[in-house]
Amino acid sequence: MLDRTNPSPAMRDPKQKTARAHKPRHLHLLDRLRTRHFYRWRWILWLALSAYLFLPALPPSRRGPGSEPRPGVRIYAYDLPPRFNRRWAAADARCSRHLFAAEVAVHEALLLRQRRAGLRPEEADLFLVPVYACCNFSTPTGLPSLAHARGLLADAVGLVRAQMPFWNLSAGADHVFVASHDFGACFHPMEDVAMAAGIPEFLKGSILLQTFGVQGRHPCQDVEHVVIPPYVPPELAPRELPEPEKAHRDIFAFFRGKMEVHPKNISGHFYSRKVRTELLRLYGRNRKFYLKRKRNDGYRSEMARSLFCICPLGWAPWSPRLVESVLLGCIPVVIADDIRLPFPGVLRWPDISLQVAERDVAGLEAVLDHVAATNLTTIQGNLWDPVKRKALVFNRPMEEGDATWQVLKELEAKLERLRRQGRRRIHI
Repeated sequence: MLDRTNPSPAMRDPKQKTARAHKPRHLHLLDRLRTRHFYRWRWILWLALSAYLFLPALPPSRRGPGSEPRPGVRIYAYDLPPRFNRRWAAADARCSRHLFAAEVAVHEALLLRQRRAGLRPEEADLFLVPVYACCNFSTPTGLPSLAHARGLLADAVGLVRAQMPFWNLSAGADHVFVASHDFGACFHPMEDVAMAAGIPEFLKGSILLQTFGVQGRHPCQDVEHVVIPPYVPPELAPRELPEPEKAHRDIFAFFRGKMEVHPKNISGHFYSRKVRTELLRLYGRNRKFYLKRKRNDGYRSEMARSLFCICPLGWAPWSPRLVESVLLGCIPVVIADDIRLPFPGVLRWPDISLQVAERDVAGLEAVLDHVAATNLTTIQGNLWDPVKRKALVFNRPMEEGDATWQVLKELEAKLERLRRQGRRRIHI
């Protein structure tokens, strides 16, 4: 059957061929120019229409090194009287630099972001209640005292409830607190005491940003929360440090810190659930292990010389060594059963660290030997990914991809989930 819509050359009208054959040459050129301009203008029109329809929907991007990233979630930091925060920071410089200083860093980063955006409280999705609960350095040991923490937070909540309308609109459900101590808002370094005390009732309906996190149920995380990294000064990540697989690392396995010969201390508790004592007993004289019982100012340079950095639990499962070792290119060896680590979607901890069960400390050397002989270079390459390293650092001001940025992403995802459940007053 003949195709009438697309006839073969033999079936075309001969008159058309004759007419084209006798058309002047300059008219052939004019036809080609008209056709070319038609297709060019049609292409430009298509590009313009596409830009108009689709570019407004693209996410905002950073346009230069000085621009501020703009995550979708909007957090308003209350301007509380100085006795809740600024007075503590002014009284002791350690307040903004010690391992619990995430409460200061998050506040300062979000406050600067809020001022740049001109955010008003009625426009906010969430409200930060900035209380520096871990900045009372009044104990003889130099560690923060927590005796005042619950009262200070209760006073702050009472003030917010009385003077601002937003707490009462949601019963505090859209309010955020930073709880960066050992067991979060349970506010005690001993786990059994912390568990017995629990989270204060007035915080149980809010969202906590806390360094403590474990698998399963636990009274000190029985609240909406986000697990965050402990604070380490941003300058710890030296730009000149070579990639770990290219560096000369003369220490095989490293740990420096508290290791008790007799782990049961004066309180009757077993420090580190005896893990550190076992490390000292098993490997204290092993020349492959560099174990020291006292911290000093140069311990981070020792970490930068090490292949593996042992990160055992102390009183709490988490430790700043985890962040320090990643920043210094030393593979973290986490010995803390059931620990939950921060930002797993970005950091992918199994790719950059090792986890050894507390009961398996006796086999630690064999584990490290196996890794060193097989996939050491792969783990070191993953460890040196700048995205992962940046996600553990609290910058002031906030930078795209840093720890505060990751907190905002986690909060945004949490708000979306809770909005679908109808449990939050939100506007995103």
